[in-house]
Amino acid sequence: MKDNIFLDTNVALDLLGEREPFYNSVAKIASLADKREIQLVVSALTWSTIYYLLTKFEDKELVKEKIRKFKVITETSDLTDKIIEKGLASKFSDFEDSLQYYCAVENNCNALITRNGKDFKESSIPVLSPDEYLTSLKNKFV
Repeated sequence: MKDNIFLDTNVALDLLGEREPFYNSVAKIASLADKREIQLVVSALTWSTIYYLLTKFEDKELVKEKIRKFKVITETSDLTDKIIEKGLASKFSDFEDSLQYYCAVENNCNALITRNGKDFKESSIPVLSPDEYLTSLKNKFV
């Protein structure tokens, strides 16, 4: 059974913004999704955040094209009333992080990939950096 992996917005932004030194690790993860070895999930909230932030530095049409290509290898988790209510009732210190987390849970993700692991102390699923996730894959096949 292939992994169902949730990407936090910061990691998706690392990929689409080609932000160093983080880009290479998340690009490897995206490549696994492109080969259908894993499934990537992002929240609906991620798309607007990526567009907003990247268009501060890049052409709007280029950003839209990057998003279109990334959508091919990802599933989008709906941001429902149920998820919003869970986020509001949670002990997460950051509301946006709670929404990301409950999107991951709602979509039965095996792990949440982020560079801000400390923000997900309340998580019941593994929270890993991109490098930690790639290392875990190596360990699975040893």
